[in-house]
Amino acid sequence: MSRATGQKQTLPNQSGPEARRDGWGTRNSNWSRSSPYLEPGASGSRDPPLCFHMRNDLIGIVIGRGGSKIKDIQGTTNTRIHIVRGDTEAEVKIFGSQIMKAKAKSIIETLIKKQEETHNLEQDANNITAHSSAGKDSSTDTISREVKPFIDWDQVRAEFVQWESKKWADLPPIKKNFYIESIPTSSMSQIQVDNWRRDNFNVMCDDLKDGEKRPNPNPTCTFEDAFQNYPEIMHSLKKAGFIKPTPIQAQAWPIVLQGIDLIGVAQTGTGKTLSYLMPGFIHLDSQPIARDKRKGPGMLILTPTRELALQVEAECFKYLYKGLKSLCIYGGGNREAQIHDIANGVDIIIATPARLNDLQMSNSVNLKSITYLVLDEADKMLDLGFKSQIIKILLDVRPDRQTVMTSATWPDSVRQLAKSYLREPMIVYVGTLDLVAVNTVQQNIIVTTEEEKRSLIQKFLESMSPKDKVIVFVSRKLIADDLSSDLSIQGMHVQSLHCNRDQCDREEALDDFKSGKVKILITTDLVSRGLDIQDVTHVYNYDFPQNIEEYVHRVGRTGRAGRTGISITLITQDDFKIAPELIKILERTNQVVPEELVTMAKRVKEHKLKKGTEKKSKKSQRKSEKLY
Repeated sequence: MSRATGQKQTLPNQSGPEARRDGWGTRNSNWSRSSPYLEPGASGSRDPPLCFHMRNDLIGIVIGRGGSKIKDIQGTTNTRIHIVRGDTEAEVKIFGSQIMKAKAKSIIETLIKKQEETHNLEQDANNITAHSSAGKDSSTDTISREVKPFIDWDQVRAEFVQWESKKWADLPPIKKNFYIESIPTSSMSQIQVDNWRRDNFNVMCDDLKDGEKRPNPNPTCTFEDAFQNYPEIMHSLKKAGFIKPTPIQAQAWPIVLQGIDLIGVAQTGTGKTLSYLMPGFIHLDSQPIARDKRKGPGMLILTPTRELALQVEAECFKYLYKGLKSLCIYGGGNREAQIHDIANGVDIIIATPARLNDLQMSNSVNLKSITYLVLDEADKMLDLGFKSQIIKILLDVRPDRQTVMTSATWPDSVRQLAKSYLREPMIVYVGTLDLVAVNTVQQNIIVTTEEEKRSLIQKFLESMSPKDKVIVFVSRKLIADDLSSDLSIQGMHVQSLHCNRDQCDREEALDDFKSGKVKILITTDLVSRGLDIQDVTHVYNYDFPQNIEEYVHRVGRTGRAGRTGISITLITQDDFKIAPELIKILERTNQVVPEELVTMAKRVKEHKLKKGTEKKSKKSQRKSEKLY
């Protein structure tokens, strides 16, 4: 702290032009002229003030943010402090009793000393760096500094490996392979297999293992081929009224039953849930350690939304196998009740990532006992931003587990997730890994205006037959509420569904729609994935979704389980950028492409060409300016 003897400039009111130009004297600063400790004035004591000086650049340290520090000093010492700024130094005046003035000065000096020490340390570091770069001998350097030791990354890695092996040292044994190939399946020739795959929507199978590839297993064309040794599962399937496996089930079951990690990529409504659920039941019941002696659940199914989680739980209950207990965990449910149910013992947990990660952090669930993991609708979970929660969850799931990942699309983000957390997987996909809508749905596109939308949907809803059931997709919650309110006033029985509604209201809306109590469900993209209501005859896209993937998922809500369906999509000029991608989707399933949509696609192409030309022109102009 320096003590100046020269003439100082006193600014009693901080109101002159020089004060306004100075950074500390602005109206927006923390020590404005209205502050009591910046204006000299009468004090409550007749004793002369205690005066000393400090540098101008240290004023802020003493005053603090919003005057917080100097107010504390004044309150603690029962003094009044004035600061008068000079050219290079400020004069500090402390009014009060002799003892308290000395105490306040001591506190201020301590603050200044700490600041100067911090400043000196930074200067020392800079000087050492500068001297080192200049090649000076460190032995002649008078500045001493503690040198941080280098990090031995090899040791860090070795310690991590040691910690990880210790973490998983007490794991019970795990069994994965339960597949016994039936005689009809094993006797299929390659020509028969190729013909079957071609006749079943071109189901493809590939081995993603590095090095020598494993042979692709033949499909199980009947339920007996897959589960002939499991009569309880056969009984459940026959009771449900299924005739034969869907294409993805027929090809996925022999892979999963062998204990191989699987990636299943197919449109919604193709039976992906049963493709992992039935082998999971067998896996849980056939482990070497009895279920009652395990210290936690054996199967974990992660899903993106609570609606899908509840639907998977319903499937578990529908195909109940040997008394396996399942539990659904999701945000919005009773957290304490979920923790209580876990403590009572469960075999299968179906969960949304955020709630499960919450229970994981509070040590309310043991994930080390998981031997069968499912990442259901992985692309949607990543779209919703659950990647960090998924990673944290998988840190506590044993690494030698069996993992099944399902997805409706195959973007780079899903590929990276599969590469990181699946071990030597095989992939099964229907037709192509390109985005394709289900071919059992007739897709009708209507190019219209925003003003005409209400009259168009009105006409459609009024023309519905008693057997029709429709999901109307809108872009925003406000539109869902507004539209459902208008239709209700007109006497139509509708339900609306979006994330702002309470969980009990959401469940009631779905129950009413599933049971047929209402035939019209107005919703956002909350139910565009995984919702399995087989008697939906129509999907009505009142608003086009934000991306083409969501369009495909919306369309997949109808035409399920071998049925046919119709989708109607309203397109306005505001949606013109989506036209080229939409045309590709329509052409892949041989749908009619309206001329107005083709015109929109041409407009997009022209727009891109114009934008590219302008970009090149600006780039050329910048080069010319630099040259000039």
